[in-house]
Amino acid sequence: MSDTATSQAWLDEFNAIKARLERGVGAGVARPDQVASLSGLQAMQAMLAGEFPYPHIAETLDFVMSAVQHGRAEFMGIPQLKHLNPMGTVHGGWYATLLDSALGCAVQTSLPAGLGYTTAELSVNLVRGANARNGVPLRVTGQVIHSGRQLATAEARITGPDGKLYAHGTTTCLVFEMKPRA
Repeated sequence: MSDTATSQAWLDEFNAIKARLERGVGAGVARPDQVASLSGLQAMQAMLAGEFPYPHIAETLDFVMSAVQHGRAEFMGIPQLKHLNPMGTVHGGWYATLLDSALGCAVQTSLPAGLGYTTAELSVNLVRGANARNGVPLRVTGQVIHSGRQLATAEARITGPDGKLYAHGTTTCLVFEMKPRA
């Protein structure tokens, strides 16, 4: 498949996922009672299906979760003019947020019901500037390296339809028991 055909296929995939999510429950936060009995993978699958809300940050930064499986999460994002820094390039925070999302959700998919996580460390390496004018999505894939009782680690890469690497990162997450709210 040519770079142009791949770019169009990625854009079509992004738009189809976005439309499905918008037909679902929309943006918001899942209630604790909705997720309490679900594994992390089940909760992520429900979000991807539009049964649980997706986070508002996805609207702000123009990204969507595109796939999940045990120990793996994939997102797609389209850098926009509103994501540029004062020098006219895509702000590093846009890359960092996509990486953090894929890394954290990959960790979440590895957790059984009743456990949650929070990012303790995030390392981001930007290796190529993205073009905010062409409307082509980038894809970030997060993969768990280790998921234990107290710590989990993961790595992720942001690539373009041409296979070029834009950024990569790692995380260490703290794993903890989710306590029911009063």
